[in-house]
Amino acid sequence: MNWTLEVVIVPVSDIDRAKDFYSKQLGFAVDHDTEIGEGVRLVQLTPPGSGCSIVIGEGAVPKMEPGSLQGLQLVVPDIRKAHAELLERGVEVSDIQVLGQSPTQMPDPLDNVGFLFFTDPDGNGWAVQQISTRH
Repeated sequence: MNWTLEVVIVPVSDIDRAKDFYSKQLGFAVDHDTEIGEGVRLVQLTPPGSGCSIVIGEGAVPKMEPGSLQGLQLVVPDIRKAHAELLERGVEVSDIQVLGQSPTQMPDPLDNVGFLFFTDPDGNGWAVQQISTRH
């Protein structure tokens, strides 16, 4: 039996600002933006190529402090290209960092150990890791 992670709730203080950041600056697809009733709104966004989405909203999501979610991680096949795209889209992103050393020979020296970091407008922390080949 497969167990797939499908949705992660990201706590934000301003739904429209967060929606713009994730869709326009990060390029996430807006799957839906639904007002269920007064004070109840859910926006689901999915990173390109991902099977897992994020949900931002109010009224129907667990109460978490905006910016309290840390350690969300995206994986890309080319971190240099991802870094350039994020900068081009106006995202404040760290330089590419090498964290550790891959235990096996990889096609690219940044595979598995190349990372960059950014936060959304509320301070939720994201990492991006390069994995170009999966074994």
